[in-house]
Amino acid sequence: MNKAILFNFDVDKANKKIKVERSFNAPLDLVWAAWTEADILDQWWAPKPYKVETKSMDFREGGRWFYAMVSPENEKHWCIFDYETIQPEKMYAGKDAFCDENGVINTSFPSTNWTNNFAETDADSTTVTCELQFKALEDLETLVKMGFKEGFTAGLENLDQYISTQFYLRKQKKPDNRNRVSYYVNFPGNTEEAFNFYRSVFKTEFVNGIQRFSEAPGHEQMDEALKNMIIHVELPLIGGHILMGTDAPKEMGFTVTSGNNMHINVEPATREEATRLFNELSVGGNVTMPLQDMFWGAYFGSFTDQFGINWMINHQNI
Repeated sequence: MNKAILFNFDVDKANKKIKVERSFNAPLDLVWAAWTEADILDQWWAPKPYKVETKSMDFREGGRWFYAMVSPENEKHWCIFDYETIQPEKMYAGKDAFCDENGVINTSFPSTNWTNNFAETDADSTTVTCELQFKALEDLETLVKMGFKEGFTAGLENLDQYISTQFYLRKQKKPDNRNRVSYYVNFPGNTEEAFNFYRSVFKTEFVNGIQRFSEAPGHEQMDEALKNMIIHVELPLIGGHILMGTDAPKEMGFTVTSGNNMHINVEPATREEATRLFNELSVGGNVTMPLQDMFWGAYFGSFTDQFGINWMINHQNI
């Protein structure tokens, strides 16, 4: 059973500071990744119906996250976060400010110094403490009047949905490290229709059935339209080959197009073989995700090779 969510929001006008404490029912590495990787931040940082689009991100001391908060009418409100101090999986600090599309800071709006601390409560729980320091009390009051508490609260609820789903997938991962090759396909919302068609053609059955978003922790916070979508499905084809799939709907920040929706997924038995395959296959190609330890418990990387074929290298850290 999930633990109760801790949420404290304190405004300290005397010291021109806002302090937010928030717990998440997921391990530290997963929560840290959700706060520090652009593709994940894009999925939760903005309160719905807004969304975030990252223009660039360089997560290092002296680096910058440059992004836009995008309205349903496609109006873009540009922001930057300049990273000043980073202690991996412990804390990061920096300055957040509004800007224009070229990254020039807009001094008409308040800037804020953020310090975000991450603490592992236990193996499956993490608390994030955010301290926002302002230069002037007027800046703090302006941000509060702009709806910061309501917007940030909604964003954190988006994050609950994301990390609970990813933690669920981590627990459901392949139970051993036998070599395996599969094909991984993304659909904009019709995975079930597609896989029922493939099942009728190959006359095989799904491995462990169909897993839906409604079965994952945190599904109560999802839009009703998303709950019945497919979070994971596997179908044997022939010759020991496996076809895997998931729904990647636009409501969750995905854009599925022909060409980016299918990968050959290679699952080597060792990290050494994963490294060799990644390095050799990606020569002359375009690396989309460098090979690295990922928050869902895998040594993972992806790329398009020199011939235009999409690959995933995925060694499970078991």
